[in-house]
Order: sequence, then C-alpha cells, then structure tokens
Amino acid sequence: MLAILTTHPIQYQTPIWRALAERADVPMKVFFLSDQGLKSSFDPGFGRSLAWDIDLLDGYPHQFLDVVVGKRQDAFTWLRLKPGFGPMLRAQGVKVLWVQGWQVLAYWQAIREAHRAGIEVWLRGESNLRSNRGGVKQTLKWILLRRLLNRVDRFLAIGKANREFYLRLGYRPEQLVSAPYCVENRRFAEQALVLRPQRARIREQFGIPEDAFCFLSVGKFIPKKRPVDLAEAVRRLQLQLPNRKLHILWVGTGELEASLKSACAIHYAAESGLVQPSPSSEKPHASFAGFLNQSEIARAYAAADALVLPSDAKETWGLVANEAMASGLPCVVSAACGCADDLVIPLRPDLCFPVGDIEALTTSLAAVVADPPQAGMLQEHIDRYDVLRTAEAAAALFHTREGG
Repeated sequence: MLAILTTHPIQYQTPIWRALAERADVPMKVFFLSDQGLKSSFDPGFGRSLAWDIDLLDGYPHQFLDVVVGKRQDAFTWLRLKPGFGPMLRAQGVKVLWVQGWQVLAYWQAIREAHRAGIEVWLRGESNLRSNRGGVKQTLKWILLRRLLNRVDRFLAIGKANREFYLRLGYRPEQLVSAPYCVENRRFAEQALVLRPQRARIREQFGIPEDAFCFLSVGKFIPKKRPVDLAEAVRRLQLQLPNRKLHILWVGTGELEASLKSACAIHYAAESGLVQPSPSSEKPHASFAGFLNQSEIARAYAAADALVLPSDAKETWGLVANEAMASGLPCVVSAACGCADDLVIPLRPDLCFPVGDIEALTTSLAAVVADPPQAGMLQEHIDRYDVLRTAEAAAALFHTREGG
C-alpha cells in the first residue's frame, strides 16, 4: 500500500488523492495530522478565521492520526507523532510512505520511523535554491536537512527550481521523479466556461469598468507577496497609457490592506460595496473583493484579464498562477517565484521580471496589455501541470520501485 502523510486536508492536494484512488492499480491511503481547514480557524496571514467551502475528504481513503498538537500552526513543533507510527504502517501493509515536505516535526519523525521499518520513503516538498540563500544559518540548516533527506529514496520534484535544489544537495538524477505542482485544472476550466458569458455582470458587481484592462492579485496582503509593487507599477503604467483604462482587482486580506487601500482609488470594497472614486485621481483604480473561498474565486478569474504575482523568493511556487492559467488568464510573475521557470518563462519571458524592480514590472504589465497570450496556448501549456500528471507519475513509480 502507498501511504501519504500530510498535515491536513488541502484544496490543492485532495484532487491528487482522488485521482490516485480512482486507479484500481494503486492501493493507497492518506493520513492526516490535523483537521485544519475543515472547520473555521484563525489564519494569521489572512488575519481572519476561515474554512474551505469545498469537500476535501470525499473520494479517497483517509485516516486522521492521533498526534500531539502545539498552539502555533506556524511553528516547527506544531505537529508531533506519538509512539508507534512505524508499527502502525507495517500493520496496514504499507510498502511506500509519501511525505509532503519537512516543515513540521511530525514529518521528520515519520521519515525516520519508516526508514527504520524498511519502508520506502518518497518526499514531495516545495523548496528551491532561491528560497534557501546562503549564510551560516542556511549552511547549518542544510547540514541538518541532509541527515533527514538521506533517508529518502525518491524525490517527487514539483518543477525545475525544485529539481535543481535536490541536485545541488547532491542527490542523483535517478532519485528524482517529475510530479508537477498542480491544481484541479478541469474544475477551473469548466468554471471559466460557465462564467465567461457573465463577465460583464461580474465586473459591474466588482466595480470594474467594462473597457478596463484588469490586473488580478490573489493572496494574502503580506510583505512576501509584495502587493504594493503592483499598485505602484499600475500607477506608473497608467501615466504611460493615459488613454487606456487600467484596473486592479485585489482578492485577499492581510496586514498590508490599509496601505493598499490608501494607495488606490477604490471603486469597490467588500465591506462597503460600490464607491465612486474621483475620475482625476492619479492613484491606480482598484476593487477590493476581500477573501474569496474556493467556490467564489472563479468569479475573480472571469472578471480579470491577467494575474500578477510580484512575490519574493519565499513564494516557493505560487499555485494561483496554475489556477489563473487553467481559467484562461495569462500571468505576470517575478523571477523569484518558484513557478516562473515552468509556467511563464517558457511561454513569455517578457512577462517575468526581477523581484522588486518596479520599472521591470511596469514593462511586463505593458507587454501583457499590448499582447496577451491566447487562451489556447495557455491551456496547452498548463495541461502539463495537472493532477493527472502527478497521479500518473506516482502510480508508475509505485509499480516500478525496487522490489515492487
């Protein structure tokens, strides 16, 4: 049996588990360390309590483990295994343990116990070299990390930057298997198809002028996302294109919300509704939709013309880019984002810019306004980053493993 260990039900992961479960040739089970996301809990990044509004448990076998839970979800010690994890795996006939990273202590414990029990270990993490810059602290971290990763048999690489990370640490190419970072492309494509005829009405509800080119930002309003860069770049671009209406649709909340609102001429805010800004304002015109859950986010993709992700290197991927492309939207992303090497540069390198370079971001925004990639091109490319590709890779690896 293939056992998958993950912290909690995650909207980006559960479609992979369902796709695997649909294959009769791979006996599998998902083990959760917590039920976060199933009930409302406070998210410090969004600054509010939330629970996902789609079914995260249906369609695959799963089990919630009895673990030691710490108070802080962002702490390494948030989740810890109780004794007996290795024997439990053996009792259930587990041949392979797939672990979703190393950000919590429970993952380190699980890898150690599985290795001792003679169970093959796979690992699928997000790290890349850009998010792990040098220094004494980083060197020490890598020494400790190597002790953990030396117990891993196979690394499921999510993309080019992630693959280079493992190679730099000295792991052999044959230990690496491509398991692309992905979302449920079909769901987003189908939602886009349904909502496209309603685009004008959705724009009106968000206060977006019908003839404006709308840049979309989806995510927490926190420093690593660098949302203020987008506001400034759109301000500059509007000065360059005085006869072209530009607009920003902000989806999310967070600590920088007040700064963003003061930097924009607001047309709509979730808490107050439609607003009539001064038409002569030199601030970028914008709408603030607030937090949109999974059943609502497709409306933002339908209303917008391009997604922008200006994040720094702490953005180890940026799955909103996958969602946007699956919905037919082009993406402008910083070169620091993990997804840049896979999703944007191969298609349109001019839509990728050095992080923090406002002038370069402005140039990339101008490029997507002048010549946006066609939806067909985006669809063909994002098909390579689908849950089915990752499920197929995992199934093939399960059947070809040594002794399998």
